Amino acid sequence: MTIEAPYSKYSKNNFIIGIVLFLAMAIIFAYDGYLSKYEWSLRRSFYEEHVKDGRPDFDMVFNQKSPFVFVGLAAVITAWFQARKNKKLLADENELIISNKKRIPYDSIEKIDKTYFDKKGVFVITYKTEGDKEVNCKISDRQYDNLAAILEHLVAKIS
Repeated sequence: MTIEAPYSKYSKNNFIIGIVLFLAMAIIFAYDGYLSKYEWSLRRSFYEEHVKDGRPDFDMVFNQKSPFVFVGLAAVITAWFQARKNKKLLADENELIISNKKRIPYDSIEKIDKTYFDKKGVFVITYKTEGDKEVNCKISDRQYDNLAAILEHLVAKIS
């Protein structure tokens, strides 16, 4: 029986909020930097305040150049989101698999510290690698959903 913990909705929503925020900032600053000088504009005074004798001041220059940075940041966050949204935690019969990259066999797990799981949604797995090095792996409910079932399965397999 394999138990799956998909990437959390909390993290997905944070990515979406960041993307929307950067795009909104790009639109606002582009409007002030490029469109506020036209007669149909709602904020003609912004253009008049920040352009003297045909020369824009620092605020106007910032409003003209920053939208490109904000769109670029939105693109970077979108790419990062696309790369991370399919991460998952799997607990099968023999090992814990983290994002199809890290595999932790149950017999190498020495302890599971679930002290803060009820309050903070975090537990720590201490295991030994092949070179007898002790490694702590912190797993949080802000990264993955369905962690209670994973933790219950891990405790049952370790005991």
